[in-house]
Amino acid sequence: QVHLVESGGGLVQTGGSLRLSCALSGRTSSMYRLAWFRQAPGKEREFVAAIYRLGGNTYYADSVKGRFTISGDNAKSSLNLQLNSLKPEDTAVYYCAASSTYSDTQYYFASDYAYWGQGTQVTVSS
Repeated sequence: QVHLVESGGGLVQTGGSLRLSCALSGRTSSMYRLAWFRQAPGKEREFVAAIYRLGGNTYYADSVKGRFTISGDNAKSSLNLQLNSLKPEDTAVYYCAASSTYSDTQYYFASDYAYWGQGTQVTVSS
């Protein structure tokens, strides 16, 4: 089993920054893909960023590219997301996720990730 716990969410004004962290425990070595998703009230869960354990490739949604940065430690015991230049539309519950499957081309489908944290709230005021 793999357990994930997010932290670091909070309230910030437009243009501010936050750093989210995700602590992973259990069989983390079996997780090939790690990612962040977010979900705003009344909206569908959407992909934010992903990082591959093998190769270290990173991927970002167009809406956050250039503003957010995903990273992890060498053992992948933690996953981080640096959020800069925040906008009101970034307001959502942010979830970290892990996948035990591997794909060379796909990284953005929530259904590919079997393990999820409980989420941390990010609120950006205008």
